[in-house]
Amino acid sequence: MTQQKDPFGVREGEVSAPLPEQPDASLYFIGRIRTPWTERKDCPKNARESRESGLVCTIEVDERWAAALKGVETCTHLILLYWMDRSRRDLVVQVPGHYGTGRGTFALRSPVRPNPIAMSVVKLLKVEGNTLSIVGVDCLDGTPLLDIKPYFASGDSIPDAVVGWHAKGSNDPV
Repeated sequence: MTQQKDPFGVREGEVSAPLPEQPDASLYFIGRIRTPWTERKDCPKNARESRESGLVCTIEVDERWAAALKGVETCTHLILLYWMDRSRRDLVVQVPGHYGTGRGTFALRSPVRPNPIAMSVVKLLKVEGNTLSIVGVDCLDGTPLLDIKPYFASGDSIPDAVVGWHAKGSNDPV
């Protein structure tokens, strides 16, 4: 494992790992997410911050997948899975700027991960053809969309779930 520098920057204490030579799978992007953010520094830190701002963003679903939207207009909230295509993929230990303590990538929600798949629960405002107006996404403009799923409060919400290191305090070791 090595420490590397790149245009996005590597913080003190972060560790990277070599990536495999070949991918194991392929994906079909089903559309693009349109947001006002074009630079990482301007993007909300997380989807909750974005939801609280109330800023409306859009999803443009590719025409070939438009029929798959049938019934989605009845949902108040959706789960979006998207590909953070401009993120590093080699860090295994990260030091989030707002926490200042190194954590394993799989203990974080950072977009920097071997497979930069992000997830947000968004509020659906309206559907017009293959365009969805939403609130609650935290990605750069043009981010590829992987999937849309209905959010079921009865099965998707786990109110007593805990992330131990976060509950202890941002700078406390696990």
